[in-house]
Amino acid sequence: MGKVEQESMTDKSQNSRTSENSPGAFRQHYQRNAIKLIARQLRHRPTQSEKLLWQALRKRQLAELKFLRQHPIGPSIIDFYCHEKSLVVEVDGGIHQDRDVKERDQARQELIEMYGVRFYRCTSEQVEHDLEVVLEGILKATGVGNPPSFPPSLQREGGFTIVKGSGFS
Repeated sequence: MGKVEQESMTDKSQNSRTSENSPGAFRQHYQRNAIKLIARQLRHRPTQSEKLLWQALRKRQLAELKFLRQHPIGPSIIDFYCHEKSLVVEVDGGIHQDRDVKERDQARQELIEMYGVRFYRCTSEQVEHDLEVVLEGILKATGVGNPPSFPPSLQREGGFTIVKGSGFS
C-alpha cells in the first residue's frame, strides 16, 4: 500500500472516530436515551383514558394489529403506535384544548406525517365514554375494513371495562 493510500485511510478513520465522539453525537445519544427514559416513565403512569384504550389495543386484540404505547418517534413520544399500519393514535386530554398546545401538537404531527405516518386523534372523554366508536375509528384509519369483534373480556353492557388482574384495575 502506498503512502498516499495509508494517509487517506488514516484520515478516514480519524474522521469517523471524531464524528462518533463529537459533542453533537454525544448530545444526540444523550437525548435519545433521555426520551426512552421518559417514555418508560409515562408507560408506568398512564392516564385513565390511556389505560382503557391500552386494554383494548394490547396483545393484538384489535384486528390482530400490534400497538406500542408511549413510543418514541424522533424527539416525540406518542401515545400509541402501530408500525405495520404506520399509524399514531393520540389521546388528547384537557390540556390539548390550549391554543399553544394545539399549535405544538399540529407542528409535531405535520413533522411526523412527512415520514408517511398517519394520525388518529381522539379525546380522553371519547375513550372513556364511547370506546367502541374510538376503536372503530382506529380501524378505519388503519384501512382494516371489517368492524371489530371485541373479546368478551372487554365487553360489558354499555361499553368496556378494565379486566381485573390486568394491572390496570
